[in-house]
Amino acid sequence: MAKSSKKSEGIGETIKTVVYALLIAGIFRTLFFQPFWIPSGSMKETLLIGDFLFVNKMAYGYSQYSCPFGLCPIDGRLFGDEPERGDVVVFRHPVNGQDFIKRLIGLPGDKVQIRNGVVFVNDEEFPQEPIGTFDEDMAPQGPQQLFPKCANAPVGQGGTCEKEAYRETNAEGRSYTVLNVGNGPTDNTNVYTVPEGHYFFMGDNRDNSTDSRVSQMARGVGFVPYENLIGRADRVIFSSAGKSLFYIWTWRLDRFFEKVE
Repeated sequence: MAKSSKKSEGIGETIKTVVYALLIAGIFRTLFFQPFWIPSGSMKETLLIGDFLFVNKMAYGYSQYSCPFGLCPIDGRLFGDEPERGDVVVFRHPVNGQDFIKRLIGLPGDKVQIRNGVVFVNDEEFPQEPIGTFDEDMAPQGPQQLFPKCANAPVGQGGTCEKEAYRETNAEGRSYTVLNVGNGPTDNTNVYTVPEGHYFFMGDNRDNSTDSRVSQMARGVGFVPYENLIGRADRVIFSSAGKSLFYIWTWRLDRFFEKVE
């Protein structure tokens, strides 16, 4: 009986340890980080379909959608940094409530315009330096089995899909890669004046991104209020090019723990 009792106590302690570990992990996730899978190609080549990352929910303080348990102070921004142009941000769509990930282009009060695919903020150009092409297989990608858009279309399945690649540098000197497929409907726009308390976002895959260039009435993102910001994407933790993460042979080992520029 003594042996049986000790064995039962050991099992009980193990179960309690696992429960406590899960509770701590859940609290840690709620307070500080949120996992996010990349479902589409709107942020290529910075982020690929199948990338998995943790979003830093404390980067900008606590907002409506990053606040744990609804117990945040009135102005959660006191506990974080101001969002900066060039940050890659996860936010809640102001209309449909879905989580989106885009690059922050315009701050409150900025005047943003796109001219022939080039970004101008407050009439200052974000210069783009050609750096070749971004090449990928013309094949279904990720769980949704989406085909990429190509600058060299039409491309048959199994062929090489090319996009023009540029190194864009913003007013703060931060640079990142953006992709171009051709002359799209959002390559030339009117001037957008970003309202106070709102932000203007664009995808790096410029001709394959429904972002702030598209109004919410047209099912776009439009201007995003601070309250909808969830957090900043800093690093890719895991990446899989396959339909399922269990397809080990499709894992992109070179992207594990890669910093998000």
